[in-house]
Formats: sequence, structure tokens, C-alpha cells
Amino acid sequence: MSRMKGSGLNAGELISSRYLVEKPIGRGGMQDVYLARDMLLDGYVALKTPLPGQADKRFGNSARISARVNHHNVAKTLDYIEDDGRLFLIEEYVEGEDLREKLSKFGVLDPHLGVKVFLRLAKGIAASHHAGVVHCDLKPGNVIVGNECDFGILKITDFGVASLVEEVFVEAIREGGDMTRSTSGTVRGALPYMAPELMFGKEGGRPKKSSDIWSLGAMMFHVLTGSCPFGVYLEAAVNVSTRNRAPWPEFMLQKTQYVPVVKELQSLVECCLTYEAGDRPTADELVCRLLDVCFVDVERKMGVVHHFINYSRSSGFIFGDDGDEVFFSKESVYGPDASSVDVGNRVCYSCFPGHPRKRAHPVILLKK
Repeated sequence: MSRMKGSGLNAGELISSRYLVEKPIGRGGMQDVYLARDMLLDGYVALKTPLPGQADKRFGNSARISARVNHHNVAKTLDYIEDDGRLFLIEEYVEGEDLREKLSKFGVLDPHLGVKVFLRLAKGIAASHHAGVVHCDLKPGNVIVGNECDFGILKITDFGVASLVEEVFVEAIREGGDMTRSTSGTVRGALPYMAPELMFGKEGGRPKKSSDIWSLGAMMFHVLTGSCPFGVYLEAAVNVSTRNRAPWPEFMLQKTQYVPVVKELQSLVECCLTYEAGDRPTADELVCRLLDVCFVDVERKMGVVHHFINYSRSSGFIFGDDGDEVFFSKESVYGPDASSVDVGNRVCYSCFPGHPRKRAHPVILLKK
């Protein structure tokens, strides 16, 4: 067995005679996360254990809370155990990366992919709210996306720390009067997506379903624009307090064919970011409205811009990773850097029949 750097568990350690620890895969503000193999069912799981100083009772309560939620857009809580005085929460393992890491490669998502992500997130949150569970800590780092590029697998995670986050909220309020004074890493990381009633609420105030809706809206603003609506860390708290939100960037409405879907998304995000909590839509209402949006939901592919076919460089060909050569127009390229698309750029796109070549739309220019 080898000690894993910065962790409390050993590679090869067997937990509760069932879960074989393989490697650390993450650390949050309140817990360490490991990849482990379930020796009974012969599959991988995410094994979570609280960091020193976190309340054991809260961790147990949170496991029971998260186990209530059963939906394909939520990482399922599978087990809760105590082994040798240590507590462990066993969660469904999703091979991929979190949405924060995904956005570091994509920059922004085009509106069609944005609707797909928004809808999956809203469905997961709706299921949790029906189960009486408020997440409290919605942010890109708590959304796991599969390795494919079309965001087909998307699961909200860390429902199990909802009550732990609430405890941090209360402690921060006791210490300084509002959330902005907290030195907690968990709180600092959550601030860009945190509802104003949680930032500036008083002790005794509990996170409500409407707080999750604000967080969902803030997260989708980030997904669609590449930036947080109110900035990051303490800057976010100041800007939320003064109602100083970033404007929608101009590139979103520069391509006519994207405008109808963009406007639908902007309208929904605006509703989520309403300061009066009671005026925000419910998760169910968001799902209904998103289902009414007409968007392209076709498998996404990856490829490289190979060459342009005319002097104006207004169109060209993409060589897909699957070996297909696909025609594209620059009018289909979406994002803040769409005008600078060039030979050798990596792109993500959907593919449609065409003659003499298939056609790509939408096209996203990936970050280098």
C-alpha cells in the first residue's frame, strides 16, 4: 500500500471489507474524494470522507438527505458507512470532468448546447426539490460531465454536503454578520453563484428552493458568456449587493441564426436572477419552458479546421477526429472569438447531411 499525497487514505486500502481505494480524484471545502472499486459488485464508485474538523453528525445526516434524490441527472448516493472510526459516503462514479474544467476548454457553449445543459440541470434540481432537498452549493465544480463532447452525461453531485454547507453558512453569519466576511474556502468558491438572501441573510434563515434557482441562473450565465455575472470571490458579493451585474456580451446576438434561442435563454436566466426570491421560477417551470425551446440536439463531434475554400475565408472544411471531412460556414461559428477562426483550430460541431460534403452547425471554437 502506498500513501497518497495530501490524503488520509492509502492506495490499496480496503474500506468496510468492500471498497478498494485506488486514487484521490478531488478535494472540496469539506471532503476528500477518492476513486474506489466496489469489490462486491465489481464497479467503480466515488468514495467521500469529511475533512478533519467537519461535523460527523452533519455528514451522516447529509448522506440520508442526498439518498432521497433519485434522478439520472443527479449522482446517486449508494451507501453510507463507518469503518475504523471514519465516515464514508459512497456515490455513483461518473467518468469525466466537472463543468468548471469543461468550460476551461470550451470557453462558452453555443445556445443549442446551452439549452441541453440548462434542461438537464433544471431536471436534476426539480427532482431534488420534489424530494425536499435543497442543494445549497450549486456551481460548475459540483456538476460532472461525461468525457464525450455533447454533454450527454451530466450529473449534479455533492447533494450529500447540502446540510454541511448550511452549517458553514450559519457559522459564517455568526462570525461576521453576513457571508461576505467568511474566510471559508467553500464559501468563497460559492459566492459567484450564491443567492443574495444567503449572502446577506440573518442567522436562522434557511436555504430555500428559490436559492438554488438563483445559483442555476448564475451558473448558466457563466456557461453562456464565459464569465460569472457578478464577478468572483468577494467582488461577487459587492456586486450582488449593489446590483451591478455584467451585461450580456454582444457576440451572443451577432449571428442571426442563433438569435431566437439566445433570447429564450437570456430571458430564462434573467428570471432566475431576480432579487425577489418569490418571483423566481420553480425548477419545474424552468423545465417546462426549456422543453418549449426549439434547439439542435444532435451528436457533437470534434475536429480541426483544415482549410478555407475562397479568398474571403468565409467557408472551409473541418477534418473530424472520426475521419470525415465536413463543410462549414463562418456564419455557423459561435463565440467571442468566432471571427478569428483559423486553420489548425480545434472545434466542436454537429454534423448534418449535405452535398457534396456533410455540413457542420453549430460550430464552437475551442480554447487553445
